Amino acid sequence: MKLLFNILLIFMLLIAFVPFFRRFIFHLLVGRKLVKEQERQYRAQQQRAKQTGVRVENIPPDINQSRFKGGEYVDYEEVK
Repeated sequence: MKLLFNILLIFMLLIAFVPFFRRFIFHLLVGRKLVKEQERQYRAQQQRAKQTGVRVENIPPDINQSRFKGGEYVDYEEVK
């Protein structure tokens, strides 16, 4: 019984004070399920995008071309 208590105590101390061990235990318990759920959500999102048929391509405007061709001259008065 004392051996089991010592093993449990060492395990708890490792979890409490060793970040690498804590991350490893978290990955074993939760990490794989979390990654699988993220992949499932991503695939579902891609499937929804294909079903809607909406596709947006962002084509940046050419730097040398400008849509602004000029404007009208507007009189103004300076207010003091």
